[in-house]
Amino acid sequence: MTGGGRVVDLVARTLERAGIIDAERFRPTMELAWPRIVTGFAIMSKQTADLAMVGIAVGTAGTAGLAFALAYWEIVTLVGLGLAGGTVSLVSQNYGGEATDRASLVVTQSVVLAVAIALPLVAGFLVFAEELIGLFDATPDSLAHGSTYLVFVAPAVCFELCNLIASRTYTGVGDTYTEMVVRAGGAALNIVLSAAFIFGAGMGVAGAALGTTLSTGFVTVVLGWGMTGRSYGRLGMEPSPVPITRSGPWFEASLARQLLEIATPEIGRRLAQGLIVFPLLWVAASFGPVIVTAVEVGRRVRSLINSINWGMGLAASSLVGQHLGADEADEAGAYGAAIVRLSVAIYAVAAALVIVFADPIASLFVGADEVAQAGAFVAVGAVSSIGFGIDGTATGALLGAGDTRKPFVASLLGRYAFALPAAALGLVTPLGIGGLYLALLLETYVPAGINYWLFRRGDWRAVSRRYRPSSEAG
Repeated sequence: MTGGGRVVDLVARTLERAGIIDAERFRPTMELAWPRIVTGFAIMSKQTADLAMVGIAVGTAGTAGLAFALAYWEIVTLVGLGLAGGTVSLVSQNYGGEATDRASLVVTQSVVLAVAIALPLVAGFLVFAEELIGLFDATPDSLAHGSTYLVFVAPAVCFELCNLIASRTYTGVGDTYTEMVVRAGGAALNIVLSAAFIFGAGMGVAGAALGTTLSTGFVTVVLGWGMTGRSYGRLGMEPSPVPITRSGPWFEASLARQLLEIATPEIGRRLAQGLIVFPLLWVAASFGPVIVTAVEVGRRVRSLINSINWGMGLAASSLVGQHLGADEADEAGAYGAAIVRLSVAIYAVAAALVIVFADPIASLFVGADEVAQAGAFVAVGAVSSIGFGIDGTATGALLGAGDTRKPFVASLLGRYAFALPAAALGLVTPLGIGGLYLALLLETYVPAGINYWLFRRGDWRAVSRRYRPSSEAG
């Protein structure tokens, strides 16, 4: 056994003794999860790096404008993740049930739907950029920077939605290495290009957006090569075993209905998760651009921690879905519960490290006079990330079964019945920016508690029977 293998074996045995996850489940979980975690960290770091570089080159007005614009880009990503959630659920169950042609058709229909969603979003960013940023009551400088970013990043919308479908397809068939190489490579290219455009060409916020557009297009081309069944040669990556084909078929009514049935509530859940950013930033803007920047720094650092969910949540979806597709419901439940426990342990360690170094981390984004405020939001964001860990893996397990409606309701309750009122309290009471701290905590922990309870209750087992390959024969 190699040195790395011995370390993995030691970690697996330690976690098993601690009652977190059995060793035989730890290995397939991490085989799926670690490339996705690397992928998520790389992708989320590019926006974090853009924020830091814009802060250096432009200042607070630039970072505030970028924060407003990234709220809209986050909506794009979340819509794509919602649609891709339906994709991974159906692909994993059909692939696990050896219905590969049916899984391929799921992917084809998902790509067509992604393009149909993307085109009006691209037009909206190009035509209504100033009006969209103006909704935040931004200062003139922040308005100019934010609208510039939206215009330059608009073409990337279509690329990003297609990339998410491709990534979730690879996850659904158990290959997270290929997407890791491509997506992480694209993220590294994004940072290089953004730095060149921001500092070398003096383009400021426009340079950050252009770097994102070009690198996202690069990822689309490379992933598209494998998604059409073409080999990557000696690069170590694999073509998709459920490829898109030109010969068709391109549509099947029953499968399209299932895709929409699963994806629509998941898109709603993701949008509920993302739209809360708009009123939160509006509240933050009432305290000035410094607080807007501090909130965004805290959210970006939390997003980096939440890269863990890119792997753990998708591992839960894939493994639960594949075992359900093979009619192994008890094993699916055991995997889901173990992955939730493992995720909480990893998130707790990551959050503790970020809290210890909150001020030094904040100093990478803001000036010395603003470190205390940004550092506080970094620490609060780290604590709230543990809620994301519970929510992401519990929801991932439910998603693997095709149960997306109840998590959608949980997301609505947590963010709009709890988090938003808490933020608003800061405007009308002495709580002030403390309302924003409370909102960041409630928006993760309330949905986490509800979705974990839903998973433990077990109704998802019955829901999954509607989407298994055997349901078609019935």
